Amino acid sequence: MERAAGGVSYQRFPRVRIRELKDDYAKFELRDTDASMANALRRVMIAEVPTVAIDLVEIEVNSSVLNDEFIAHRLGLIPLTSAAAMAMRFSRDCDACDGDGSCEYCSVEFHLAARATDSDQTLEVTSNDLRSTDPKKSCKGILIVKLRRGQELRLRAIARKGIGKDHAKWSPAATVTFMYEPEIRINEELMETLTLEEKRNLVESSPTKVFNIDPNTQQVVVEDAEAYTYDDEVIKKVDAMGKPGLIEINAKEDSFIFTVETTGAITAYELIMNAITVLRQKLDAVRLQDDDADLGELGAHLVGG
Repeated sequence: MERAAGGVSYQRFPRVRIRELKDDYAKFELRDTDASMANALRRVMIAEVPTVAIDLVEIEVNSSVLNDEFIAHRLGLIPLTSAAAMAMRFSRDCDACDGDGSCEYCSVEFHLAARATDSDQTLEVTSNDLRSTDPKKSCKGILIVKLRRGQELRLRAIARKGIGKDHAKWSPAATVTFMYEPEIRINEELMETLTLEEKRNLVESSPTKVFNIDPNTQQVVVEDAEAYTYDDEVIKKVDAMGKPGLIEINAKEDSFIFTVETTGAITAYELIMNAITVLRQKLDAVRLQDDDADLGELGAHLVGG
């Protein structure tokens, strides 16, 4: 909420514009908000968007070279397709199975049975060998263990809904980063006073390809403003040349560029939309708490029943 001249208040509504979108990658703009909201969205994407991951493993037979705990750990880190995770229940909140996490509303059961019989070939047991009660929650072929002739692995696994704040295996994000959108201004009059060699040195002073020299006009131009990493190397070069004000670089404090990569549990689009949904739910909860506080003793009585 901001207050304009004359005491009239108005709200700023953040705007999102998708620049690039793939199944496991997204780049988007977040505008008309501040760093607190951008960081809240980032933290929610990493730690509070729910997915499904294997949480309980019962091993019946294991004659492989890996011990039971190691295999259970590897199974837990396999990203399972979790498009329906938002609609599932947390096992601790499920009333259909009394919270033991073993019903269709809060869990998915997997079975794996593999035995190597070929004396010449190593059998690779992957996540494709997991058989699920819900075929929609399948996963890609990730190696679990290799078996030689006579070795066997047979187990039962339960996957449950969770969030990255509880354990990293539930985090749908491989990486989520954001940066302030840079605003770069070049003083054309001062730039005219530089020789071509000085312009080349100025362009090369940036560790990233932010500037270039136009082959037709021989002028320094901004090639990719978002390649700037706020390293200040160009500004230091300008100061060393005795040309303060030649280049000005400022961060737009209400505009952010996000880069998102997922683990494959959900798509990048689902990650962004689910994160916005979770963030709105958290903000609504805070607003309700504020409303209850405004009611004073009556609010406390209502909350307490």
